[in-house]
Amino acid sequence: MNLDLRLALPAGVAWVVLAVLLGFPGALPAAVVVAWTVALAAIAVAFLSRRRRAAVVFLLVAAGLTGLVLSAAAVQGARRSPPELSGAVAGGRFVSAVAVTTETVRPRGWDAARPSPARFAATLMSVRTGSATAEEGWKPVDVPVTVFASIDSAAPIGIGTTVELSGTVAATEPGDDVSFLFFASGQPRIRAAPAWFLGWANGLREGFSDAARALPGDGGALLPGLAIGDTGAVSPALDTAMKTSSLSHLTAVSGANCAVIIALIMAAGGALGIGRGWRIAASVIVLSGFVVLVTPQPSVLRAAVMAVLVLAALGSGRPVRGVPVLALAVLVLLVIDPWLARSYGFILSVLATGGLLVLSRPLTVFLARWLPLPLSAVIAIPLAAQLACQPVLIMLNPSIPLYAVPANLLAEPAAPVATVLGLLSCLALPWLPPLGSAIARLAWLPSGWIAGIARFFDSLPGNSIPWLSGALGVGLAAAIILLALVLLLHRAGRPRRLAAVVLVLVLVGYAGVAGGDRLRQAIARPQDWQIAACDIGQGDAVLVRSAGRVALIDTGPDPALLRHCLEVLGIGHIDLLVLTHYDLDHVGGTSAVFGMVDRAMIGPAADFHDTRLAQSVRDAGARVDQVSRGETGRLGELRWTVLWPRARLGDVQPGNDASVTVQFSGVGACADGCLSALFLGDLGERPQARMMAANRGLGRVDVVKVAHHGSADQNPALYEKVAAAVGIISVGAHNRYGHPTDRLLQILARVGTRAERTDRQGMVLVSPRPGGGMSVWSERPPSAADGGRE
Repeated sequence: MNLDLRLALPAGVAWVVLAVLLGFPGALPAAVVVAWTVALAAIAVAFLSRRRRAAVVFLLVAAGLTGLVLSAAAVQGARRSPPELSGAVAGGRFVSAVAVTTETVRPRGWDAARPSPARFAATLMSVRTGSATAEEGWKPVDVPVTVFASIDSAAPIGIGTTVELSGTVAATEPGDDVSFLFFASGQPRIRAAPAWFLGWANGLREGFSDAARALPGDGGALLPGLAIGDTGAVSPALDTAMKTSSLSHLTAVSGANCAVIIALIMAAGGALGIGRGWRIAASVIVLSGFVVLVTPQPSVLRAAVMAVLVLAALGSGRPVRGVPVLALAVLVLLVIDPWLARSYGFILSVLATGGLLVLSRPLTVFLARWLPLPLSAVIAIPLAAQLACQPVLIMLNPSIPLYAVPANLLAEPAAPVATVLGLLSCLALPWLPPLGSAIARLAWLPSGWIAGIARFFDSLPGNSIPWLSGALGVGLAAAIILLALVLLLHRAGRPRRLAAVVLVLVLVGYAGVAGGDRLRQAIARPQDWQIAACDIGQGDAVLVRSAGRVALIDTGPDPALLRHCLEVLGIGHIDLLVLTHYDLDHVGGTSAVFGMVDRAMIGPAADFHDTRLAQSVRDAGARVDQVSRGETGRLGELRWTVLWPRARLGDVQPGNDASVTVQFSGVGACADGCLSALFLGDLGERPQARMMAANRGLGRVDVVKVAHHGSADQNPALYEKVAAAVGIISVGAHNRYGHPTDRLLQILARVGTRAERTDRQGMVLVSPRPGGGMSVWSERPPSAADGGRE
């Protein structure tokens, strides 16, 4: 077996097995026993055999590594689910806890009149359940959680702050990176400040972030992410542009920054004549400080561990081989934190690094047949990373980006410049503010260049090709990439000819199936639809059409998916855009309709991100109005009415509970030939009740867009009152939230509302029938679709 693969392949096997079994925690103990049994059996076979067989050695190493990571997961899994919290979930009991924050706590827009919502990660250190107040009631724990709380101060709470919380808890799905969701009933009470080194890092981050936010445009918003990993200023529109152009790895500080820092220290030390041992020690110290400063994100952890292993090899005088170092770093991190096995950030970081180590050189040699060698190397680097990551990227966004390589070619050279200048500015600001500010302005130039590249490629038509979703799409993409690599890199011979034939057959077969399916849909798709629910994954994007006028309610999470839906339906202009609230799954695709909208209606903003998105829509030429209950207007032969929120929110927080709720109904001669519809955004059970109380005349409708993708937080009385014939559930397949929930589906069944789900059926079109009633068409018949909950 190739030397580089002796550790990489067994490590990959251990990683895959761990990632699968994290979703089945009850099977972990038995799997640990099986793995170690197989390893011991392989040792016995190897000992008794006269010759060392490669298969036995591989089995021994793979089983041993699998047993190691599974053992770590089993031990830590028991710690992550203490009986005190599990019992509190089952009994619905109140919980008090002492926690340490693991990310900066910032309210979503501070309002002096009332506390503002905040969401942050923390580690519970001790808990107390029930109403006991005795100090001995506290139990030590070590549990990662996501906290939902309210903050009454504009000042952020830094990483490492010890806080006291009270509230209720809910368990997450198995395999999630946090064990519980903690819903605080009040505000976090600060018990202790962070440790000195965390306080130092918090101060540097906040000072630099404030200075960067004062810089204009997208360059100032992106710079804190590039330099120190703070993405708080990145707007939803910029975030989607970075993703569409395959530059999202630059939105936050990447693992490549570790390599840049180590290279600078080693080069500077060598120029000054400092010995190798001292340079290595200085590199480790500076690297540790860098990880604390930018926070231990998955890609940074991967790069930091790899850097330490490389420095150790250099110190011992041993040769460094990239693939074994990467495999060893993965194993170390999976033992420390097994839940990284399911982290997309970690997976993509490892795959990109592996792609660079394995593919960049042969791709450079291949491209050098037609291009100069330096240009070939420059092109091969982003191409290798993209090829390695693309199958996993399909899981996040089922499309193939067309401009990923040129976008990275133009943007990547600016990233290390922005990183180094940003770090220098961050360190200089507390001591020499004028110098720090001047360096920040210099760093703004490469940061603005990267943002401009992202915006440019995001604006180009046809910037991605829709692809199959799920395991089939991932497998097909991986097979095509593998065949293409064999065809491109293998010398002439039978394997190359075979790969060429198979690749042609796969591409022709996929094109035929995809083209035939599109043709079938184009022929079968009704042209008289009034309501169209786009299949955009976990999110909302629903169109209403009447007499040539079009309204779009929300834009989903991804502009590419929305753009595809609009192209399929032939929509090139939108008369009315309704953004119900500012969650990414409702506004992330807004950039797809820039320049197409006449008027936009928005709800109350929670923070400056929301305000910036509204301004972006306005800058693109739309009239933007914040609306409240009672406003009405016309869309062709339909009348729309805003039912919620009230003009004065009172104790209603911006966000889900203040979702703009709109009703459409026919007027005049169309009253009997048009469908009435109610769009609920993400309203929960209590605000649904308040909305009904504020609109006592609310009656039956033909179609209801089910609230919050079918969550359990629903008011049965509302669905009974509107008694819709069809309930559209805009939801992503295999989503982590379990949407739509059994409770919601039971509510719809009880009131006689037929559930139409985009996760199973794809795009859903509802058309009025002559003389009354309606017909429903979907891309996939309900009986043939799968992937949801019964």
